[in-house]
Amino acid sequence: MFDYSKLLGRLKEKGLTQEQFAELLGMSGTTLSKKLNGKSEWTQAEINKACEILEIDPADIPIYFFKPKV
Repeated sequence: MFDYSKLLGRLKEKGLTQEQFAELLGMSGTTLSKKLNGKSEWTQAEINKACEILEIDPADIPIYFFKPKV
């Protein structure tokens, strides 16, 4: 399980809802919810697209997508 709190914080910083973010990623809100809740895995393409949308430096991907849940 991964902690996506930093990713969710970045959504808020950019003024996006989860539904808007899902639409920009080309997926349903349900699919995004599954990814954020650890029930489905992110693909490399989805991570890259999310980084483009949220202006996340590729070097920071581990902080946003691979931080272990404690």
